[in-house]
Amino acid sequence: MPQKEESVAAFGLVGHPLAHSWSPYIHELLGSSPYVLHDLEAEDAARLIRGGAWRGLNVTIPHKRLAAELADEQSPRVKRLGVANTLVRREDGSLFAENTDVLGFAWMLDRFSRRAHGVSAAKLLANKKVIVFGSGGASRAVCAALEDVGARTVVVSRSGEETYAGLPQRHPDAALVVNTTPVGMFPSCPASPLADDVLPSLRELLGVLDVVYNPRRTGLCLAAERLGLPFESGLAMLVSQAFFASELFLGHSLDESLIEAVERKIARRSDNVILIGMPGAGKSSCGRALARLTGRPFVDIDEAIALECGKSAAQIICDEGEEAFRATETRVVGDYGCRSGLVIACGGGVVTRPENYDLLHQNGTIVFLERPIEELSLSGRPVSQQLGVERIAAERMGLYHGWADVCLPCTGSAEGDASAIKALLEL
Repeated sequence: MPQKEESVAAFGLVGHPLAHSWSPYIHELLGSSPYVLHDLEAEDAARLIRGGAWRGLNVTIPHKRLAAELADEQSPRVKRLGVANTLVRREDGSLFAENTDVLGFAWMLDRFSRRAHGVSAAKLLANKKVIVFGSGGASRAVCAALEDVGARTVVVSRSGEETYAGLPQRHPDAALVVNTTPVGMFPSCPASPLADDVLPSLRELLGVLDVVYNPRRTGLCLAAERLGLPFESGLAMLVSQAFFASELFLGHSLDESLIEAVERKIARRSDNVILIGMPGAGKSSCGRALARLTGRPFVDIDEAIALECGKSAAQIICDEGEEAFRATETRVVGDYGCRSGLVIACGGGVVTRPENYDLLHQNGTIVFLERPIEELSLSGRPVSQQLGVERIAAERMGLYHGWADVCLPCTGSAEGDASAIKALLEL
């Protein structure tokens, strides 16, 4: 049974299971709060939907079809798809069902088209082929929005008439690919539903969209980025569907500029801040200061390795060699790089393994701390002592610049560096 205090909340989300959700924070920013999570099996979900003292509910898997069936009135979108993600209790007690997933993806799609190609989605995709990965409820909502702008959709799944095998040969004219599967979602990230050679073979692609919003850059998005293709993951859809739901909950229109404002707030709050730079540049001290300033958890990758292995990074390198240390470093970077809202200080050599870039970039903003070579300390750094700072700088400086979203010349103190990063990233 739902708890009494949950059943009388004005707004909320019903589903099972419910992991961490951004929905309460989003709806607080949109004005539709208090908003609580109801993690319920079907029987209790039905009882809450029909009898709970709520004004508006969002509904997620596996109860979207149930929500549509229990409603007294369905929107045309719900009648078309057979599923609802938004319920509103009217003044007479009747239930109205809507599917704002369709509206949310339509908003995301049109903004993407205008940003990336300067035209509306209807102009960009009219009579063009779009490949949609997945055949669940999200896929049906995405296909509806695509068909509304005149696109021809091809639904691809692991079984059935259209599978992932031979996509480039069957659909070389695809203009867009959209992932609606959970492949690539935290914590199994970065991952992609496609083999590495598929996207480069789709020569007419105009872009890539992914409804997964955590991490910010899924494996599919990272693959598109490497090819120079426009891409976007699902944060905009998450926020915009909540926006349209909130309008229904509150019974009045909201300023559409709220969508991007809320999107920016969530991005700033959830993105990791990744510090890279030469050994001895002050990444750890800066990271600790930045964590204090912003109230974020701090992770020093070398310290995390030492905690796991029972000896310091320097000792691992001396005892087992640099390659053994780098393998451990990559594994630990992967553990923390997929999380959200952290300040992460990396070892100076993290850039020597290309695979570390995606692990850090998927959910973070990478900041290169630049300190003059003559100011770098060699103490406790066996690689620096062995190779020399000048040689390391010559080998890595291009990588630091290439990986960085922001380059920050050191200010002279950890606190100054931290304050500068906080201001630059608007944390």
